Amino acid sequence: MKVPLAALLFAACLTTADAETLALPDAGASSAVDLPGRGATMAAVERQYGAPMRRHAAVGGDQPQHPPITRWDYDGFAVFFENQHVVAAVRPDAPAPIVNREGLDR
Repeated sequence: MKVPLAALLFAACLTTADAETLALPDAGASSAVDLPGRGATMAAVERQYGAPMRRHAAVGGDQPQHPPITRWDYDGFAVFFENQHVVAAVRPDAPAPIVNREGLDR
């Protein structure tokens, strides 16, 4: 049995839409630790935060398009370096910061 396209479109219009509320974390609720900024050097990070609890061996670096990535673990956060510069600093249990809030309702 073939169902006309108009009947399918009509049936699709009769369906209901459900929405969920997304709770955004409060920007001020994160830890008071100030994380290293992007582009900071390894020397600057060690000077400001001291020696890391653990230095992971670099991965990659076998080709120019795959530079070595190194991770240093501190108490409460980790810092990722590309060559000698910070590319990211993260708190393992914290959500990623919301960069673009346009279109989000609180």
